[in-house]
Parts: sequence; C-alpha cells; structure tokens
Amino acid sequence: MKRREFITILGGAAAAWPLAARAQQSERMRRIGVLMPRAANDPASLARIAAFQQGLQQWGWTEGRNVRIDTRWTGGSAEAIRKHSAELAALAPDVILAHGGATVGPLLMATSAVPIVFVSVTDPVGAGFVDNLARPGGNATGFILFEYTLSGKWLELLKQIAPGVTRAAVLRDAAMGAGPGQFGVIQAVAPSLGVEVSPVNVRDAGEIERTVAAFARSPNGGLIVTGSALTAVHRDLIVTLAARHKLPAVYFERPFVSGGGLISYGPDVVDQYRRAAGYVDRILKGEKPADLPVQAPTRYETVLNLKTAMMLGLTVPPTLLSTADEVIE
Repeated sequence: MKRREFITILGGAAAAWPLAARAQQSERMRRIGVLMPRAANDPASLARIAAFQQGLQQWGWTEGRNVRIDTRWTGGSAEAIRKHSAELAALAPDVILAHGGATVGPLLMATSAVPIVFVSVTDPVGAGFVDNLARPGGNATGFILFEYTLSGKWLELLKQIAPGVTRAAVLRDAAMGAGPGQFGVIQAVAPSLGVEVSPVNVRDAGEIERTVAAFARSPNGGLIVTGSALTAVHRDLIVTLAARHKLPAVYFERPFVSGGGLISYGPDVVDQYRRAAGYVDRILKGEKPADLPVQAPTRYETVLNLKTAMMLGLTVPPTLLSTADEVIE
C-alpha cells in the first residue's frame, strides 16, 4: 500500500469515529471537592450527596466521565474539619462543596483561591464568609439555611403542639454567631407566648446530657433545637434525651423527626443540594463565586412524627396535622 493511500484510509477512519467517543476523549476531567461535617454512614448526608450528584448529571457532569469527586467526612470533629480542609485545598480542585458554617470557616482559612459553594450556612455575612448576599465578593457563595426570624416560628410551633409548655430549653452552639442570633429571636418572642426560655450549650455530649436532665426535673418543659453542626452531630443523643425525659421538642431539620423526634420546621436541605449543583456547574463553566448571589431557601417543610406525639401523650391540633408537609406514622 502506498503512503498516500494509507493516509487517506486513516483519515476516513478518523472521520467515522462516533462523535460521543471523540468528545469523551477530548473532554477535560474536572475535580470537585466535598467537605461534610457528618460521618460517612449518616443517612441524611448520603441522601444530600445523592441529590447533588443527580443535579450535576442534569447539567451534564457525570462522575468518572468528565468529573471526579473527592469527598471528605469529618464526623463532627473540629480537628478533622481543619485537617480535611487543608487536604482539599492542597488538591486544588475546580470547586469545593461545603456543608455548614463549621466547614466553610476552615476552608476559607485554607484557601482564598479555590471556589467554594456552601449549603446550610445560617449567617454567611455575620460569619465573614461573604461581603454581602447580593455580591459575595470573595471565593465563596452558596445557600443560607434560613433567616434568623424563622427561629421564632419554632417556639410558636412548640406552643401549638404542646400548649402546656411554659419553659423551653434552647439548644444552641454559642461558639458560632448564629447560635446567639437564633436564641435572641426566640427570646424576643417568648414573653408574648408565656414561655420562659433558657440556653443550653452543645459543646459536647456530656454537657448536653447533664443540662437537659437538670432542665427536665421541673415540669412543663420543652426543647427547641436550633441549627448548627454540633446539634446535628448530636442528633441521636438529643432525640433520645427528649424521649427519656418526655420533653416535646421542635427541631430545625427533618432528620431529627425521621429519627424519632417530634416535629421539625425548616428548609428542604436536599433541594438546596440540587440547587448547589447548578452553582457548581456555573463555576466549572467559568463564572466566579464573587458574582453569584447567596440564595435563600425556596422550600420550607413541616415534618411531624405522630408516633412520638402519642408516646408523649399529645393531641395534635387538626390544623397542624392538615398543614404538615409530611406525617410519619
């Protein structure tokens, strides 16, 4: 075969390659880091990661084909969060997805160059993560968990489902600005509802157990569990304590109620993970976090556990039963 004929045949074969195969060969593998404050076997976190991956697929990103995802699980340990933040920053991924303020702070200390998309951060401006919600200005943007004003709704909900409550212990993380912020709103609403509120810090399991036990020694008490990484880490313990001491409790997110808690009101965090995939897509295509506004939740949900209500001897008002987004029986 002559050289000219060989080149002609080779060129014809190349032209016949499937377009998808050629696109796959030329497509650059992108890298996404994910930092989660829970354990790797946490069902709620796994559902959120699955939603994020589904969202990526809708935007054309498939793990193993054109994107690689490096996930780090910290189990709620501050030391592990700092360690994995440094690890992910050193990998220099195209973008990092982070859950909660407890992860975002260490990440921003580890890198000012890698774009960060956060989910479930209560007060990113107050925490110094962004300049303002409309124009974040730095290398981080994302989705807030809720506005502080939502915190008053939890106390209203507690009185609605347990009218006899006159005392409420508010579990909060005092080390983060959102902890006192949420408690302040609840405290402001309390007099109008005839409830005396007191804060409970959640530094460790022992402190939570001792304080809740002491609170439960007096009658007519209830619990409000505010949003933070630490309250989520101690989720099983808090639900167990509420059941042990027969305390009606309102929680900030659904996993508490699916795990046996009484009632929750808050944003649909799984939906936020789907929306976060859209922001990751935009950053992978060249947009900057500084120009992407921080977004508020678009979906809130009330989740009620009827079995727990019966165990506590509570009669759920028909209006609450009919307006709940999900009732677990």
